[in-house]
Amino acid sequence: MEYLSQKKGFLGYDASQNIDPKVVVVPFGLEKTVSYGSGTRNGPKEIIKASHQVELFDEELNKEPYKEIGIKTLKPFPIKKNIKQALNQLSKINQKIIANNKFPLVFGGEHSITPGSIDPLINKYGDITLLHFDAHADLRESYQGEKFSHASAIKRCLDYKNVKVVSFGIRNLSKPEMDYYNNNKHRIEIFWGKDKKKWDLTQIDNFFKNKTVYITFDVDGFDASIMPATGTPEPGGLLWEDVLPIIKRVCQVSNVVGADINELAPIKNFDSYNFLVAKLAYKILAYTFEFKN
Repeated sequence: MEYLSQKKGFLGYDASQNIDPKVVVVPFGLEKTVSYGSGTRNGPKEIIKASHQVELFDEELNKEPYKEIGIKTLKPFPIKKNIKQALNQLSKINQKIIANNKFPLVFGGEHSITPGSIDPLINKYGDITLLHFDAHADLRESYQGEKFSHASAIKRCLDYKNVKVVSFGIRNLSKPEMDYYNNNKHRIEIFWGKDKKKWDLTQIDNFFKNKTVYITFDVDGFDASIMPATGTPEPGGLLWEDVLPIIKRVCQVSNVVGADINELAPIKNFDSYNFLVAKLAYKILAYTFEFKN
C-alpha cells in the first residue's frame, strides 16, 4: 500500500514529528448506485483537503489528539468498476490494515461501501455492533435492481448473522423496510429522527457496553440545513451537538475498531460542508483513542 506524504494526507500535520501511526485513512470514492444527486466520488479528496484547515487542538479534551494517534493516508488508487469487486477490494485493503493492528477510517463514496469495509473486522472480532447515523434506514433488499445499492447498505451488513445495528436519525424509509425492521427488532434498534427531543441516551450503554463497534456515518444523517452537500438530503435531521455526545458515550463504553464516513457530495465554493465532515472524522478518532483503555 502506498501512502500520501504527511503534508498531503488527512490533517496535513508536520511530517517531522515522529508519531507511530495507529490509523490508516482509506479514500474510497465509490460512486455506482447513487439515485438522486451525484458527486460522492469527490468526497474523499475534499474531506482530506478541508482537514488541513481543522485546528489540531481539541478544546474539549485539552490536547492535540493526533499526537497520540498518528495517521497515515493511502494514496488514491483506481476503484474496481464492478460494485461487488469494489467491495471485495475494500475488504482486502481493510484486512491488511487490521492485520497490522491499525484502525481503518474509510472516506466514501456512497454508503454501499460499508459491508465491504466491515467484512475483515467481522472475521477478526466475530460479533459487531454498528453505530449508524443516517436519514435513511438502508434496509432495502435491493434498489433499482441492485442488491449492493447504497439504499441496501445496512441490509447487506445484516446479512452477516453476527451483526447488530443501532441507528440514529432515521426519518425516511419504505414500507418493506419498516416491515423488515418490525420483524428484526432483536437485531435493529432505531432512534427515530422525529423523536430526537425525547431520546433517552442513557440507553446507549444497554446497546454498546463492552461491545465491539464499527461506526458508519452517512452525512445525510445531519439536517439538510447544515449538510445539503449530499445526494439525498433530508429535513428534520441531526445537528452537531446531537451527534457528538452519542459518539463520545459509545467510545467510552465500547471498543470501536473502525469507521466510515460517506455520501458527501461536495458543492463547489461551499467548503464549510467539507470542513464539517473533516472535523467529524477528527472527533471520531479523538474520542476513539481517548477512551481506548
